[in-house]
Amino acid sequence: NSEAKIIVPTDKAVVSTQSTGETNFKVRENDDKRTWLDLPPLIAPTKCSVLPLSNNTAFDPYIERLSADLRKLGIPNKVDDSSGAIGRRYARTDEIGIPFGITVDFDTVKLETVTVRERNTCSQIRVPLAEVAQLVHKLCSDQLTWDQAKESYPEFTSQQTIE
Repeated sequence: NSEAKIIVPTDKAVVSTQSTGETNFKVRENDDKRTWLDLPPLIAPTKCSVLPLSNNTAFDPYIERLSADLRKLGIPNKVDDSSGAIGRRYARTDEIGIPFGITVDFDTVKLETVTVRERNTCSQIRVPLAEVAQLVHKLCSDQLTWDQAKESYPEFTSQQTIE
């Protein structure tokens, strides 16, 4: 029989997942090897990654505090302390649809601030450590847009403290 057959999924979750995968997989402009899954923060299973700049043990208490603060607000997060360049770790989290990345670096130790990176634009802001969990909560629950967050916090362009 040469007739075309159409399979219609009956499970709404399957249809939703198929549709999301087909329409939300993106490729970075001018770099076709950099891809990302554009899941809206509201439905992304993991809302943010916590990325230490390096394996420096001075970062450990900040990573633990940050991850605990996020968990207290019910924000699923993933700590990626694997070796490798920060850009490569950002790319890995982008590919699996994590909308925000929080970087712990030497400015965190000196100034008690972290960098928050938004997946779709790759833009970054500098946020006080004490405020970051609440900020991510608002971003992931549609109480605040990334553009509004950028108006409230300074743009991050380069690290202030170098060690």
